[in-house]
Amino acid sequence: MKIFLLKNSLPNWIILLIDQVISSWSFALSFFLIWQFEFAQILRGHFLIFIGLYCIVSLGMFYSMRLHTGLIRYSSIVDIYRIFVAVLSSSVLYGAIVAFAIFPMFDIASNNIYLVLLVNFFISSSLLIILRIGTKSLFFFVKRNTKDKKESVLIYGANSSSILVKEALESSGLGRFVIMGFIEEDQSKGNKSIHQKRIYHTSELERLHRKAQVDKLIMMSEDLQEGARKKLIDKCLELNIKVLTVPPTAQWMSGQLRLNQLKNLKIEDLLQRPMINLENEKVSFDLKGKRVLVTGGAGSIGSEIVRQVLGYEPEMVVICDQAESPLHQLQLEMEEKFPHATIKVCVGDIKNFDRMYSLFKAYCPQVVYHAAAYKHVPMMENNPSEAILTNVLGTKNLADLAISCDVEKFVMLSTDKAVNPTNVMGASKRIAEIYIQSLNGINLIDSDTEGFEETALTTKTKFITTRFGNVLGSNGSVIPHFRAQIEKGGPVTVTHPDITRYFMTIPEAVQLVLEAGTMGNGGEIFVFDMGQPVKIIDLAKKMIKLAGLTPGVDVEVIFSGLRPGEKLYEELLNKEELTIPTHHDKIKISKVRKYKYSKVESDIKDLLSLNKSDDDYRFVRKMKDMVPEYISNNSRFEELDATSVKYKSSL
Repeated sequence: MKIFLLKNSLPNWIILLIDQVISSWSFALSFFLIWQFEFAQILRGHFLIFIGLYCIVSLGMFYSMRLHTGLIRYSSIVDIYRIFVAVLSSSVLYGAIVAFAIFPMFDIASNNIYLVLLVNFFISSSLLIILRIGTKSLFFFVKRNTKDKKESVLIYGANSSSILVKEALESSGLGRFVIMGFIEEDQSKGNKSIHQKRIYHTSELERLHRKAQVDKLIMMSEDLQEGARKKLIDKCLELNIKVLTVPPTAQWMSGQLRLNQLKNLKIEDLLQRPMINLENEKVSFDLKGKRVLVTGGAGSIGSEIVRQVLGYEPEMVVICDQAESPLHQLQLEMEEKFPHATIKVCVGDIKNFDRMYSLFKAYCPQVVYHAAAYKHVPMMENNPSEAILTNVLGTKNLADLAISCDVEKFVMLSTDKAVNPTNVMGASKRIAEIYIQSLNGINLIDSDTEGFEETALTTKTKFITTRFGNVLGSNGSVIPHFRAQIEKGGPVTVTHPDITRYFMTIPEAVQLVLEAGTMGNGGEIFVFDMGQPVKIIDLAKKMIKLAGLTPGVDVEVIFSGLRPGEKLYEELLNKEELTIPTHHDKIKISKVRKYKYSKVESDIKDLLSLNKSDDDYRFVRKMKDMVPEYISNNSRFEELDATSVKYKSSL
């Protein structure tokens, strides 16, 4: 029986020979049946001439139809159709040759030969089809009953895509799977069958897992976002059934489904949400033919901004970052994907005003996306001076240059950690937000301003701020960290059992940034719909289960305690802010306090002056004065909160 499991198939000439033996034997049997086994009369009736000619005709027809080139173990409806056509064509051609050549040449006159051809057609085609179906059935029966461990799988859905997956798995040589059937949410399809496989309702999953030992579920990757299907995935995780995803059929229909295309479900797949529909015409109007500058362009968000902006055919995209190697990699990628685009790559630090000045003067950007920032909370809590220099001074440098160069729009990417900040990083981003807002419109020209001429302060630049939470797959995010810990066998470290975070995909975040940039009139803080917050402990446990392991058994989950400056719950709005809707249901505008430019500019000047000292407490105290809601949490700066002089703002 092991011959059926050989990886190498039989040579084509052997298959052709087998087909010829079956075809010739069928013709001979048909001849004997029609002549009622009267062998003396059969031989006088030129039997050898008739069968010899049929062998030659059928051999040529079978060879031209290439019946011998297909793998018998993976025969399909198409192969059966080709057998019918080949046998029928052989019979028609043979009949024509007999009528116009053999009968006149040998002076034979017999109508029985056409009856022989008719009987032979049914016998020969049936035997050839039985050979292929029988070989295929025996092959899969032997595979299911070999000692090698097979995995029982269900395919999600009972539609054309699911059938394609089933056929692809059966014909691709991925012998590790035994397909138990299809599973569907539609009860009307329950207890029915397609392609000899039963359709089960999702409520039967637990029974199938227990009795039929189903240990895998295969889903199309585009099926992951529906709510009911996410519940099915949660049930699979609860039962330790692994979920595999198959790419969209368009990616493998022209070829063969390969084993490496079946991917284990990742936590990113579960956290993703349905695609956002952008008003591409408005975004295109804002960006097409424009000169666009992206700071932090080599980072996770910045590089995605570059990719999406280039799709709108800007006149030029200037990418600025201080990280040389990632910037080089991005340059190579963009030059390959957008060979006709004008891309300028600049290594530079936004803290360096002179470098930024030369960049603005050289390229005169019309739209600026400011994504450069320090973002890691514990790192900035221990290095507050660098947070101020990059997040505050760097932003101020860019904003001031945007005014002097008449930039049309300046879009700053902020964070949910700027709302009621509990750490230096969040407070530094909030101060940057305050400065950006103070530059917009009438707030720039107020009676307290000293040392500036009014014309120098007047700006047409629209300053826009966007806030969102954690981004899936971004550099340094929690998911790659957990994945690395799981691969090492654990433990997985979670800071607190109640800690929650909002998550958004990189493309989704950037789409919303571009959309907010088009609708902004200046001075707004746009807040994105981040969906429901996710408990990090639940995320960690799901990741362990997705790896086929059991939390607390195979991989331990331990609590390490909140890190400096970390808070349990992130917020997108502080208590004094309200939101108003926009035309996009995932974007709202935060109504925030207004700040006078002169006061903000003066305070930032003092903050930067204090930042030159080696005393972290002095300038952090100043930050608390400027951002009254900044209350440190689990930080060495908590002692300042009792004596902090709160910053007073005026409308």
